[in-house]
Amino acid sequence: MLESFIGNENESKKINHKLLKQNVKEIFIAMGENDSDSELAADTLILADLRGVESHGISNMLRVYVDQYKNKEIKPKAKLSIIKDNLASSSLDGDRGLGIITTPKAMDIAINKAKTSGIGVVTINNSRHLGMASYHALKALEHDMIGVCVSSCPPQVVPTFGTEPLLGTNPIAIAAPTKNKPPYVFDAAMSSVAANKISIAKRLGKKLLPGWITNNDGSPLMEELDPDDYKKNGENYLLPLGSTREMGSHKGYGLAGMVDILGGILTGGGYGVNPGRPNFGHMVTAYNIKAFMDYDDYITTMDEWLDMFENSKALKNKKVIYPGLTEYSTQSERIEKGIPVHLEVIEWFDKINKELNIKNKI
Repeated sequence: MLESFIGNENESKKINHKLLKQNVKEIFIAMGENDSDSELAADTLILADLRGVESHGISNMLRVYVDQYKNKEIKPKAKLSIIKDNLASSSLDGDRGLGIITTPKAMDIAINKAKTSGIGVVTINNSRHLGMASYHALKALEHDMIGVCVSSCPPQVVPTFGTEPLLGTNPIAIAAPTKNKPPYVFDAAMSSVAANKISIAKRLGKKLLPGWITNNDGSPLMEELDPDDYKKNGENYLLPLGSTREMGSHKGYGLAGMVDILGGILTGGGYGVNPGRPNFGHMVTAYNIKAFMDYDDYITTMDEWLDMFENSKALKNKKVIYPGLTEYSTQSERIEKGIPVHLEVIEWFDKINKELNIKNKI
């Protein structure tokens, strides 16, 4: 994780993930969700924190979700309904349900379709934020499949040469199983930095790095910026992956557009700008490896391929890694030692636990 997102140990407290998960689950129950969906929502957030993806864990997202439940932007006990259904695909209406609850259910449908058809693709419209996209992609690994997840998000990102936000951060995640090595898990926003990580940097008092956001006239800001000067509701917006045309922003712009097509337009529910917040569109895909090749050959080759990267020549005092390796190590450590939670976040938990009369609290 970048230095901008790492806090001082003196400003946080390590909490057992099981204890934290139970507290989070009860908050979702208090918001009107049933027991099983609250368990699912809590699991999604806690896995993000276990894997070191605090931008999509309890620190950033839980308080947002609570506010959206209160404002009725999120509908508790939402009922997924089928718009179209085929052998290898489905299109669903999310009924304004929270994406960290609706999207895992959509991936279950995709996995079941892939068992018989080799591939399963499910789109969801009329949904809300899906949390860490790789959570949904990872579900496919339990069934010896490759999982993919994309999400068409409300606008925060300017296109190359643009000055107004027309694209969401539009994450792409892929999870691929291996034999003995930690799985390959890529999960990234198509903006130069995930929007939620700006919140982390501000909370920790870290500077925003060059190429992350625009300046006041919409041009790429290529100098460090004090987080106190960043005004999300003003004229500063996120830049696409690559930051400038010379550095490849057209690639991030193009990939974000691809996500709007697959996770937005193809769902029948519009795209990031239209209808806009609080709507999100998602697509999940499961690839049944056995429908394409021998599974043992696949995982053996995956390990060989990943070993190639890890054993390759690296820069001085560096080591070549692959997507998912750092998160795997972080997860193992935090399961044993606890999840570091910023003191400001703990204060929020104290406040919301009292407000909702939560019994099992951190």
